[in-house]
Amino acid sequence: MEDPKNRPELLASMSPEELRRHMRLLGYKTQADLAQAIGVSRSAVSLWLEGKVGVPRPVAMLLRMLLQALRRAY
Repeated sequence: MEDPKNRPELLASMSPEELRRHMRLLGYKTQADLAQAIGVSRSAVSLWLEGKVGVPRPVAMLLRMLLQALRRAY
């Protein structure tokens, strides 16, 4: 089995800084933009960005996959 450290998309969560970077690179300018796109509340995104609650694994994986797809498209 492959070591998850070599595959960041397999890690359980992401830091608030990584979330901010993914938001920017994917074109989500506000917490509300991201929240609407992934079907969560704006307050959930706020908690993730403040580091009060970890980013759920499915959300982290989705954002990483979207960024990979965006990079492949260019």
